[in-house]
This record gives sequence, C-alpha cells and structure tokens, in this order.
Amino acid sequence: MTWGSFMRRWNGWGSEDAPVPEALSQQLLQFLEATIGAGSTLPKITLTEAINRVSETRMMEHPLLDTTPETRLRHARGQSLPDWLAMRSGNIRVFPDAVAKPKTVEELRELLREAHKKNLCVIPYGGGTSVVGHINPVANERPILTINMGCMDRVIAVDRESQLITIEAGATGPRIEKQLANLGFRLGHYPQSWEYSTIGGWVASRSSGQQSLGYGRIEQLFAGARVETLSGHLEIPSLPASAAGLDMREVILGSEGRIGIITDVTVRVSQEPELEYFETLGLPSWEIGVAFSRDVAQQRIPLSMLRLSNPLETASYIAMNGDSRSLSKIAIGNVLITYGITGSNDHCLSTRGRLEELAKKYGISPSDIYRNDEWASGRFKTPHFRDSLGDLGYAADTMETAVNWSRVKETAQRIEKAISEALSDEREKVLVYSHLSHIYPQGSSIYTTYIFRMGDSYECALCRWQKIKKAGAHETTACGGTISHQHGVGMDHIDYLPMEKGDLGIAAIRTLCNLYDPRGQMNPNKLLTSHVTKTKES
Repeated sequence: MTWGSFMRRWNGWGSEDAPVPEALSQQLLQFLEATIGAGSTLPKITLTEAINRVSETRMMEHPLLDTTPETRLRHARGQSLPDWLAMRSGNIRVFPDAVAKPKTVEELRELLREAHKKNLCVIPYGGGTSVVGHINPVANERPILTINMGCMDRVIAVDRESQLITIEAGATGPRIEKQLANLGFRLGHYPQSWEYSTIGGWVASRSSGQQSLGYGRIEQLFAGARVETLSGHLEIPSLPASAAGLDMREVILGSEGRIGIITDVTVRVSQEPELEYFETLGLPSWEIGVAFSRDVAQQRIPLSMLRLSNPLETASYIAMNGDSRSLSKIAIGNVLITYGITGSNDHCLSTRGRLEELAKKYGISPSDIYRNDEWASGRFKTPHFRDSLGDLGYAADTMETAVNWSRVKETAQRIEKAISEALSDEREKVLVYSHLSHIYPQGSSIYTTYIFRMGDSYECALCRWQKIKKAGAHETTACGGTISHQHGVGMDHIDYLPMEKGDLGIAAIRTLCNLYDPRGQMNPNKLLTSHVTKTKES
C-alpha cells in the first residue's frame, strides 16, 4: 500500500522510508509523568507475525485483484486509535479478501461490474488515514473488495480562465500542490493528514484544512465530480451557482463511500500567493482568547488561519518546544494564538494592520506579535507523536466538534471535564486540552486532545479509550455540538448521527444510499448501520 510514491508504515503513521519518529523530549516526558503518571511499554507484534494471522481469501482470481496476505493486511485498518491498537497487538480479526488498484476509470468500472455480478462488499480507499473507521472491513458473509485509488492521481483538466482544475480522486495533498504549483495555482486545503490523504477522501468525508479560514472547507472548494456507482455513472457539473433544485454535490459530500467511488474532482483554485507567513501572540486568558477569535471572524479580518490554544494546550506546546525562543514571552496561564496571513504583499500589509488594531483593544502591542516559523515547519508532525507516546505506554487521541459562539466556552469546559473524569472508576488521570482551529462568524470548532496511560494490556487500553470516547461524545451531543466538524462519521460516530440528523434526516440519507446501492454493497456499516432494501436482484 502506497501513499503517493511511499510505502505506508504498516502499523503506524508515516511512510516506511521516513525517519523513525523522534523520541519525546525529556521535558515533555517529565510533564506527562507529573500529570498522569508513568507509562508501561507493551510488546508489539512483528510484520511477519501479523501476516501469518491474515485469514484465507474468499475471492476468486482476477487479473485486477491482489489477494496476497501482506497487501490485505496493509489495507485492513486506518489510523483511528482502535486501529493503531489493533495493528500493534495483532488483534485485527477482519481483512479484505482482495485489494485492487485501478489505473483508469474503465478498470474501476470493470471492478464494479465484477462486484455487482458476484455480490461483493466494496470499500473505497484513498490514503488510509481515516481516524473514525471509514475504510475498515466489517465481518460479512460476502467477500470484501478494497479498491485503492492511489494510482489515479493526475491533474486531467485545466480551465485557467475559470480557475477550475480537475484532479483524479487518488491524488494526495503534496501531489496536488506540486502539480498546481507548476500551473501557478494553489488549492490550499491542508488537513492534518495532508501528506497522505486524498482529494476523493476529503470530499467523501467533508474535511477541513488548517487554512480553511482563507481558502474555505472542502465544500467551498468542491465544484463538481464524476462518480461510479453500482447503479451507473453520476456526473456533477461544475457551475458557479445554480437554483435548479437540490445540489447534487451535497449528495456526494460526506457520503463516505456509501453511494459510489469518486473518480475525479473539479476544484476551485487560487493564484499562488505572493506572500505567506504565520505569527503568534499571547493573551492572558481563555475567555479573552475566545473573544479575540470571535472578533476576528465577525469583523471578517481576512486571515488564512487562526488557532487558539487553551492554557493547558499552551503549556503542553511549550513542553514540546521548550527551547523555542519565540515562546519565551508566553506566561503560565496564558493562551496562545497562532494565525496565518496569505496573499499579495498589499493584502498582507492591510490585514496585519487590521489585526494590530484589534489587538490593541485587548492590550496587545505590535511588539508582542512575533513570527512563528516553528508552527509552519512542524504543522504536520503531530500525528507522528502517537507512536513515540505509545512506545512509552501512553495513548493519544482527539475529539472535535463545532458550536455557536454563545456555547463555545461552556462546551469546551464540559467536554474536557467529561473526558478527564472518564477513568475515575480506575483512579486513572487523563491529560486533556483543547484549541479552536476553525472559526466562523457564527461559531467555532473545538478540537480536544487527550492522553492516557494504556495500562497492562492492549485490551485495557481499548477499554479505556471506549470509556473516554463515550463520555466525550455524550457530552458533545448534550451541548448541541456536531459529532464531527472535520473527521466524518465512519464507524466510531455512527451511533451519534441520528441525534444530529433526526429520524427523517436519517431516512433521507438511507433512501439515497439505497437508490445508488440497493443491495447494500458499498462500504457497509459506515455512516449508517447496515440496512438492505429487498429487491428482485437480492
């Protein structure tokens, strides 16, 4: 399994030819031990041992199918914490029966014809970076085919005048931006998984990039697509706007492979900017930081990104980057705001001026705002820390939501409290902290990170995660927050979706899925629990 031209690390984040994840700093390790206690290292299964546990395939031979045990193992799990625990422990259980890597739309159509004829389950696969179980095979009487779109990763059409680019769905973030840079454009969609996730996956899971404040979420960038379904071909034209009924883009956005497989996406791009930089400032409290962020959004100061870390996340960030000169001004109890400015030189000067004026309202002088090159250079490093933490007996995961500004402070506090107390029956502490990373005039996302000790077994670690996840999810829905602002539904959030959509909303989604996939073959048990409409064919 590859990410672009790289072989994915089979049981962790990153590519196999990348450097081994760096060890945690002594300062961070001391911080963790003082906060939640010392961890205990658990043994890891080897690749050879894991391959030997792969079940026999149920798939007949076909020239487009790979049924080798190692390939099936490498496509068995994504990057959620349960996935990570399973791959380290070897308790994987279910594997796809075959993996296909189509190079053309015609090959994909042939695979879907084969799937329809033999009643196979089909899992669309992009970069394998899902953190909520999107690409995991589920035990099924029908053989399971995973279709890896990674070989379809080219720019295939350019409309310079309209600033529209059509890209095959398997293109990763770096692959996209490299091709666009050669054309003088930028997409600007930078999720945390940007190095390895794909544009088809971004659309299918409604992802949001780190600079969505400037470029927009994937739904603002998404202009049109072509999709292959088990019921036929779906083409969504790229129009600037339309009042002609329901928007078919919304049928595909967030569909998580239940309707079909996206083959290419047409996106709205921007000219490559003249200038881009990131700066940091400290504010004396979380309340002031939230008010400042709300003012930025509601005054529509055109930053490309803004991230507000609460006091404990700020302290954790300092512990991870303790030797950073640019953090020396941040006092204990302060909160950290990191923001980006992107565009022409004149735009950046004007935006910086508006931000300085707003900062004065909060007692911040221009001399207190400083460049933060560390953030820009390390923006995609965070997922790599999980392996280093795991080697020392700690597990790390995240939850995220979005609420209106009137509920941001209360919701963040309640979610953190629920998570911090989730293991109280075991007298275990949980380190939990949050940040706002996507702000809107109406409200903001809340992104919460938590770290806990795995205990004396992987089963213990999974049980602890389940308690924490349940506590955090229930508090999120109780506060009226979305169950997912940017990670999607997959398997991990499936029980909470009806609370947001309501019975009639779930019925509408299910009806659409059944229309395109009447036998329930496409990515079953994701987004919605399995439900098959009886037809003559089935």
